Amino acid sequence: MSLEQTELTIGGTSFKGVWIAIVLGIGSTIGGGVWTASSLYSRLEAVEATQIPDVSPIQQNLATLGTRLETLLSQQEKLLELNTDVSKLANEIEGIKGTVAKAEVITKDIGDVGKKLKTLTKEVEDLWQGMDYLSNPLK
Repeated sequence: MSLEQTELTIGGTSFKGVWIAIVLGIGSTIGGGVWTASSLYSRLEAVEATQIPDVSPIQQNLATLGTRLETLLSQQEKLLELNTDVSKLANEIEGIKGTVAKAEVITKDIGDVGKKLKTLTKEVEDLWQGMDYLSNPLK
């Protein structure tokens, strides 16, 4: 028996097999559409039922964090400036150490000259005393 020869009688009306196939195709398509729409609607209801948490405390924490980060950046800049200043001071201290070493050498030389001047002064005084004695031996 073929689809063309099949016939269905409902309430006194007879339907050929081709029309039955068309009606079943359209009915299954409509049923699939209804099922899809129902599934989509239930998913949307589930999304609407989801409670969105209050994010205002998080925003406040983010604002506080941003402020603290800005403070850290400014302090880091100050530390970098201090590091540069410390490097400059270290170079200046090395220069001062060289100057102090030179001054110590000069001071030592002056001390030696001072001893020589004392010795020379003593010799000159002795010579003058000798000259005085020679000029007036009875004194």
